[in-house]
Amino acid sequence: MPRPTAAQFSYGSATVVFSALALLLLFRTESGIGVAAVGTVALLLGLLVALALPARTRTARPATAPPTAARTHRTIEDIEIAAAQREHIGEHSLHR
Repeated sequence: MPRPTAAQFSYGSATVVFSALALLLLFRTESGIGVAAVGTVALLLGLLVALALPARTRTARPATAPPTAARTHRTIEDIEIAAAQREHIGEHSLHR
């Protein structure tokens, strides 16, 4: 499960605080059960807001990959070097 981002924490927390304040002022509840119900509703609203925010995805390119245009241009020397390297792949390092 991915970790929540800072934006999800902050928006969810702000929603809990402001919705609890608004509900307490709107319903003017003074009983313990009413305050518990308002707190539960505020927490659920904060959770919904935090989950509704899109999570950050990591789509960064690898730093070692050259651009596409650079990979398509190969010289004859590059092809010959690659062929020579392929010939020596199976050989042991002591058999030179």
